[in-house]
This record gives sequence, structure tokens and C-alpha cells, in this order.
Amino acid sequence: MTEYHTIYKGPEGETTQWDDIQRKLGNRPEKDPVWKPQAYTPEAEPTRGTERLDGEDAEGLEEAEDEFSDDRFLEQYRQRRIQELQASVSRPRFGSLEEIRRDDFVAQVTNAGEGVWVVCHLYSDSTRACGIMNQCLMELAPRYPATKFLRIVASNCIPGYPDANTPTLLLYRGGKCEQTLVGLERFGGQATSPDLIAISLNRFGAVCGDPDDAAVAAEQLAGVVAAAAARRGEGDGEGDSD
Repeated sequence: MTEYHTIYKGPEGETTQWDDIQRKLGNRPEKDPVWKPQAYTPEAEPTRGTERLDGEDAEGLEEAEDEFSDDRFLEQYRQRRIQELQASVSRPRFGSLEEIRRDDFVAQVTNAGEGVWVVCHLYSDSTRACGIMNQCLMELAPRYPATKFLRIVASNCIPGYPDANTPTLLLYRGGKCEQTLVGLERFGGQATSPDLIAISLNRFGAVCGDPDDAAVAAEQLAGVVAAAAARRGEGDGEGDSD
């Protein structure tokens, strides 16, 4: 008849007093060390700056909302955007070519505001070039609402100012006249355009657009003026052949 024996074993790593005595006497090998899990040390999350959200469209921001679940991060970004928007709103906005008189000059031009560029056109109704300049400035004003575009009859602004010197553009900033630009020829003559005038003005600073535009303007100006002069020359040649 077969006999069955049941062997009982304690939990892993647990020994009896008898086992411990035998190990001390050298009759049994040392027991294996009991495995213990390492203590949990949370990894520091990488710093996520709000700058990476700048320029994201609506879809990109929605995806980022899942990634940046930290409420503090989102609040930080929200506060920064609010400050940027408030600063943008606080900056003066103009957007049209306005007519002024001599009595308005100090308030409208000299005291236009800190950091505001003012383009003031001294014009004469009898000069065709002034009509071209007025039309170009009317198109530029809504494009660059941070710049103040004004016009004033030259003789009303400066008594005795010769029509031959019109159009004249006065560039003011911070209450100071930065440039006096006489004539249409420096802008390409009668073949000029709003873009060419904007590029020409940006030679003296960020009159039309962002500060980076001024650096680009210096590189573009020579080529654009040359092209405008060439077009004007072609027009003169066609007129002579008739």
C-alpha cells in the first residue's frame, strides 16, 4: 500500500529554529537573501514652459490641454496671455489718414504719445504728386494702425512753404522730428506704391510694421527703387515715341 506524505513549507524566507541552529553549525548553506522592492522615488517632471503654446491654433491648444493637465501651469499661461492682450490693447491704434490744421499740430504730432511714429504729409492740392502720396498713405494707414498718419496743407502748416517742395513727409517720434523727406522721387516717383513707401520709411525705424521690418527694408530698398525707376523710364520712352 502506497503511503503519501504531505510536506508543509512556510512562506518564502521564513525558517525554523532548527534550521537556524543547523546553519550556525555549518550543516546547512546560508539562506538566500529575501528580495525586497526598491523604495519608490517619484521622478521630477520636466519643466514645461508656456512659451511652447505661443502660436498654436485652436486644435493645437486643445491637444495641449490634455498634455498640460496641471492647473497651475494653465493658470500661469492664462495670466501671461491676459497681460499680453492688455498691453496690446493699451497701445494707441489709429488706422486712417486724418486731416489736421496748424492749431492741431502740437497735440496731434508733437504730443502723439511715447513711442508712436507719426507720418505727417505736407501737401498741396495743385500738385499731382501729392495726390499720389495721399492715396498711398490712405492705403497704408489701416495696414499699420500703430502708426499715426496725418496730412496738412503745406501753406497752412508753414506759411510760404513752396508747392515745389511738396509732397513732404515729416517723421515724428517722441515729440522729435526724426526726418524731413521732400519730394516723391525718393519713393520711386509717380511709379511709387504703398509698399515702396512703407519700405522707404522703414529705413529710419519701424515706422510701418514690426522692428524686424526695418532690417529687411534696407536690403529691399535698392532693388525696389531701381525697378520703379525702370518702369518710369519705360513710360517716358513710350511717350516720346508717340
